[in-house]
Amino acid sequence: NAGTEADVYISVYGERGDTGSRQLLRSQKPKKFLKGQTDIFAVEAVHLGHLYKTIIGHNGLGSGNGWFLDKVVIKDPVTDLDYTFLCHRWLDQGQDDGNIARELTVTDASAFPGRQELELKRAETWAAEKWKFQKGNTLQFYNRLTRGFICLSPDSRVDALGDKKNKYGKVFFMLMYA
Repeated sequence: NAGTEADVYISVYGERGDTGSRQLLRSQKPKKFLKGQTDIFAVEAVHLGHLYKTIIGHNGLGSGNGWFLDKVVIKDPVTDLDYTFLCHRWLDQGQDDGNIARELTVTDASAFPGRQELELKRAETWAAEKWKFQKGNTLQFYNRLTRGFICLSPDSRVDALGDKKNKYGKVFFMLMYA
């Protein structure tokens, strides 16, 4: 009972958008979504860039609609990259947590070039800047549009005038441009 007769839908998300919900209609196998079987579907869509997430589920209709999904692999014909989304869970109202849809994230970080470098830079930047957000510090942001300051005080007050001489101690200026 690990297969399903329900209608299965998928949405694929990439850096340039998503496919929207698409029903998986025609497998290369005569009967789709059977236990232990790998089904292959062709889904037409604009190129989404690097993929990072998919949502897959079914409508819960039909006898034996519960389904155990091992994984989803998407082959990008433009870049020839394979994106793997591991699930290894039930999509069944009577099993596991009762959900019939799952949000899956890409499991291979190398499929998103630059992701590791981006995460490393983000961590380095936060390590260098987090001291500005310590208790007692006041932040002032310069708004180029209004040519004024926005002041964020330690007591959670926001002052759109942003007084440069502040009784709370250190003041840091962050120039924000749009």
